[in-house]
Amino acid sequence: MRKSDKKKENAIIRALTQACEIAKDRGDGFEWLTHFVDYERFPQSLQVVCVYSTNEQLARTDRGEICSLIQTSLASINIQLGNIRKHVSFDTEENCERDNNGDWNKRL
Repeated sequence: MRKSDKKKENAIIRALTQACEIAKDRGDGFEWLTHFVDYERFPQSLQVVCVYSTNEQLARTDRGEICSLIQTSLASINIQLGNIRKHVSFDTEENCERDNNGDWNKRL
């Protein structure tokens, strides 16, 4: 990883951590998020995965609101993504437990 990529990565981590803390405080079952990126194809390659506790909680959540929160956090560090919904996906602990015995490394 180039030094400039490492700086971007650290900024992304800080921005997404801020979004994560705000989302957790909403109390709707949001648990955590993670991201993946290929800096050779940045920012198009940036993917964020938001994880909820249960499928029921995920079904009730306002995905647009979470996407907007992530987009705002990334914009604060000058990362502009055209259609944020192409960069954000959703999953649940319930699905990972059922399909992958709770092994997120396998699932992701």
